[in-house]
Amino acid sequence: MRFRVNGEDVEAEPRPGQCLRTVLRENARFEVKKGCDAGDCGACTVLLDGQPVHSCIFPAQRLEGREVTTVAGLGTPDDPHPMQEAFVEHFGFQCGFCTPGMVVTASTFREEDLDDLPRRLKGNLCRCTGYRAIEDSIRDGVRRQRGPQDRGSTGRGAQNLGSTGLPAPIEAGGAVGRSVHPPAARRVVAGAEPFTFDVDVPGLLHLRVLGSPHPHARITSIDTTRAEAVDGVVLVLTHRDVPDVRYSTGRHEHRDDDPDDTRMLDDIVRFRGQRVAAVVAETAGAAEEACRRIDVEYDPLPAVFDPEEARSPGAPVLHPDRTADDRVDDAARNVIAAVHSGYGDLDAEFARADATVSGEWRTQRVSHAQLETHGALGRLDEDGRLVIRSSTQVPFLTRAELSRILGLPEDRVRVLTGRVGGGFGGKQELFAEDLVGLAVLRTGRPVAWEFSRTEEFQRTSVRHPFRVRVRAGATRDGRLTALAVDVLSDTGAYGNHSRGVLFHSLAESISLYRAPAKRVDAEVVYTNNVPSGAFRGYGLGQVIFGVESALDELAEKLGIDPFELRRINAIREGEPILTGHGEAEDGLIWGSYGLDQCLDLAQAALARGNGVAAPEGDRWRVGEGMAASMIATLAPRGHSSTVTVTVRPDGAYEVGVGTTEFGNGTTTVHQQIAATVLGTTLDRIRIRQSDTDAASYDTGAFASAGTTVAGKALAAAAGSLREVLIRAAARLTGADAASAVLEADGVRLGDRLLGFPELIAAGPPERRHGDGLRTDGSEHGDLRSLSFNVQAFRVAVDVETGTVRILQSVQAADAGTVINPEQCRGQVEGGTAQAIGGALYEEVVLDGEGRILNPVFRMYRVPQLADIPRTEVLFAQTSDDLGPFGAKSMSESPYNPVAAALGNAIARALGRRPYETPFSRDRVWRLARS
Repeated sequence: MRFRVNGEDVEAEPRPGQCLRTVLRENARFEVKKGCDAGDCGACTVLLDGQPVHSCIFPAQRLEGREVTTVAGLGTPDDPHPMQEAFVEHFGFQCGFCTPGMVVTASTFREEDLDDLPRRLKGNLCRCTGYRAIEDSIRDGVRRQRGPQDRGSTGRGAQNLGSTGLPAPIEAGGAVGRSVHPPAARRVVAGAEPFTFDVDVPGLLHLRVLGSPHPHARITSIDTTRAEAVDGVVLVLTHRDVPDVRYSTGRHEHRDDDPDDTRMLDDIVRFRGQRVAAVVAETAGAAEEACRRIDVEYDPLPAVFDPEEARSPGAPVLHPDRTADDRVDDAARNVIAAVHSGYGDLDAEFARADATVSGEWRTQRVSHAQLETHGALGRLDEDGRLVIRSSTQVPFLTRAELSRILGLPEDRVRVLTGRVGGGFGGKQELFAEDLVGLAVLRTGRPVAWEFSRTEEFQRTSVRHPFRVRVRAGATRDGRLTALAVDVLSDTGAYGNHSRGVLFHSLAESISLYRAPAKRVDAEVVYTNNVPSGAFRGYGLGQVIFGVESALDELAEKLGIDPFELRRINAIREGEPILTGHGEAEDGLIWGSYGLDQCLDLAQAALARGNGVAAPEGDRWRVGEGMAASMIATLAPRGHSSTVTVTVRPDGAYEVGVGTTEFGNGTTTVHQQIAATVLGTTLDRIRIRQSDTDAASYDTGAFASAGTTVAGKALAAAAGSLREVLIRAAARLTGADAASAVLEADGVRLGDRLLGFPELIAAGPPERRHGDGLRTDGSEHGDLRSLSFNVQAFRVAVDVETGTVRILQSVQAADAGTVINPEQCRGQVEGGTAQAIGGALYEEVVLDGEGRILNPVFRMYRVPQLADIPRTEVLFAQTSDDLGPFGAKSMSESPYNPVAAALGNAIARALGRRPYETPFSRDRVWRLARS
C-alpha cells in the first residue's frame, strides 16, 4: 500500500484491523500520540487529504493513495506554522501531550469557525490548561494564517494577570518575574519533543497483562501452556515467577509512609482488573492473544465494597497478615490508619454557640485522566545496567524501590523520563516499572508496556472517595466556638498513599480557622474497590468541601456575608496553626501571608461582575458562592533536592536537576532562576533533568515542590558558582571581590571583563569538572510556608433540567513572588478547570461489586472547551521568606476550594444545599424538586 506522509512517499502493509495511528508510529511518526485509541481525545489527530481525523479509529486499509499531514508536516521548530507560533506565544499548552493533535485540528479553522469554537474543538481534550490559553492561541492563530498584518494578541489573554502580560525580550539576569516561554515550546508545538514512547528501539518486546475478573479471590491453579505456545511469546510471568517482596506502589521520600501490602503478582487478587499474569512477546497482538489463553482457576472470597461496612465486625478482611510493622493499624478491621484527636471542651463550646450546623458530605472517585497513559520502556545498557524510561513523576524514588524489589544495587539501575504527558499525582506510583524491569532482566531484551485507556481506569488509581461529617458552632457575631470533623476514606484494595492522604486531608483544611475547641476523628480503610492514590490536592479538597460548605451554611444562619465570616475566623499571620490537637505542626512557619488580599480580591471581582448575564426565564435561579483554602508549600517530613550547575568556557551553564517536567512549568522556572542568579541570558542555560544519571538526587515532582524545593536548591547551586567565579576574578586581578559583577560573558571588575576560560583556569581544583567548574546546592524541605486560594462563582441553575451554568469564575491566589506570571496563571486556570470537572461532571462509576462501568473517555466526562468558563486569576502581592525569590507553590492548591465554592453557589441559588459531588444534572434536578 502506498500513501504520502508530510509530502513523502510511504509503503506499508497494514495488518488486519490496524489503525492509521499505529501505522504512522511504526514509521517513526512519533508526533502522533496515543491518548485513548477510541476517537475520544484527539491527541492522535492528523489531516487526511486536508481534513482532520482521529487516526486511532481510521482504518489503515483505506490509506491507498491518500495524503496524511501530521503536526510535523505543518511546520518545524525552526519554521513553524502560524498556528504553532500562536500556541507558543499564548502559552497554549502545559504538558503538551494533546498539543500536536490540537494544533492540527486548529490549523483547519477559519474566521467563520471562531464563533462556533466549542463545537469545532469538541473532539480535542486538554487536561492541563483549562482551555483559555488554547482558545486565545487558536483565535490568534486563525488571524495569523490570514497574513502578518493580522497577527497579534487577541486582546483577551492577559487581563488581571498582575504582570506585563505576554513576553518581552529578556535582558541578562532579569528573567524572574517575566512570562518566559518554556524552552521546549517550539518543539512541543511541532511534535518534536519526545514523550515516554517516542523513541525507536530495535528488537523491542511488548508486555501485556491478564487482569482478574473477580474482586476478591485466591488463585488455585494457573496454567500457561497454551499461552506459551502462541507464536512470538518470549516469556510468561505468574505469581510463581516474581520476587517474594512486599512493597507499596506509592512513592515517597520515606518509603515507610505507606503499607507494604503489594506483590508484583500475587496469588490473592483483591480488585477486578488486578494483575494476574504478564506476557512478553514480539508483538503486542501476540502478547494479548497469549493473555487470553492463560488458564486460571479461582476460589472466590467474600468481598466488601462499602467503606463503612469494611470496618464493621464480620466484614471480609483483605490483608489479615499485615501488622503495624507494615504500617497497617488494625488489619482485622481493614483500617490502615486512624486519627482521633482534639483540644478544648467541645461540648461546652457547642453549648455556648448561638448557631450550629451539621452535615455529611461525600466526594466521588475521579480519574487523573492525564492524556499520556502510564507505561515504561526498559532495556539493558552496554554495561548491563537496567535502564527504565518511564512516565513517572519520581525517577529517584522509582529507582530506589526497583532496586529493592529486584535485588539490585541502586547504581545498577537508571531511571529517566522523556517529557511526561500529565500526572496530577497519578504518576507518583510504581504501576509499570516493576514488571517491565523484571521482564528485561529475564529476557535480556528491551521491553515496553504502554497502558491502554481502559487499563488506566481499571489498573492504576483514582482520587480517594471521602465521607466527611462536619459540625460547627459560632456566636451571633460570627466567631467559631467549635469545629468537629469525622472522615472516612476508601483507599480501595491497596494502601498506596492511604495514610498520607488521610493525614494531609485533616491538616490545613481544619487549621485554617481558629476555634476554642476542635475534634478530629478519621479512618482510612481497605475495600475491594479499585485502589485510590495521590491526586492533586492530596485529600485537602475532599475535607475542604465539607468544612467550607458548613461555614457557608453557618454564615446563612447568622446573616453574615461568607467572605466576612472567613475574615473573622481565619488564622492570621503569626498565630499558631492548629488542626485537631493543641500543638502546632513541626516545620510549618509563616513565610508570608496573603489570605486577606485573596478574600478582598475575589469579593471585589464578584461584586463588579464580568458582564455575563443569566439566561432569561423564570426557570433559572442565580446564586453566588465562595470558599477559601490553605496549603503548606511542600510535603511534611522533608522533600529533598540536590542540583548541580556547571559553567563551560563558552559561558554556557549546564544544570543537572532530578525533578520531572509534566506541564508544571518547572523547567522554565528553573531556567529563569539560573539565568537571574548567574546574570546571564536564558539561551545559555541548558537543563538536563528527570534522569538519575543527570542529577545527584530529587524526591520528585509532587507536593508542588518543583519551585520551592528544586528551585531553591538550584538557586543555592547557582549562587555558589557565582561566588566561585567572582573570587577567581578577584584572585586574578587583586581587586576587591565586592566590586565584581557576574555578567553573561564573564566577571566585570571596573573596566575589565574577565572571560570564562581564564576564570575556569583560576577556579579551585575541587570544583573542576571536565573543562568547566561545577558547584551544587541542596534543599531538604525542613521548613514549610503556607499558600492561600479563594475561589468565587456566580452561577445560574436551571430548575427544570438541573443544568448548572457558570456565569463568573474568579480565583485569587497567594503565590508569593510569581516567577513566571503567564505559566502560574495557567496552573491556576488548569487546577480550577480540573476541579470544575470533578465538581460537575466526572465520576468513576462502580456497580457496587467493584466493576468500573465507564472505563473510557466516551463515558467518563473529561470537560471540553464548552464546559469550562474563563477564570479570572488575581494574584496577591506577597513575597515569601522561604521560597526562591519569594515564590510559593501553586500547582495543587487551586483545585482545593473549587467544589465547595460551586456547591455554595448552587445552594444560594436553590435555597437547598448539595451534599455530594459531582453536582450532576440529575442530582441538581432532584435537589431543586426536593
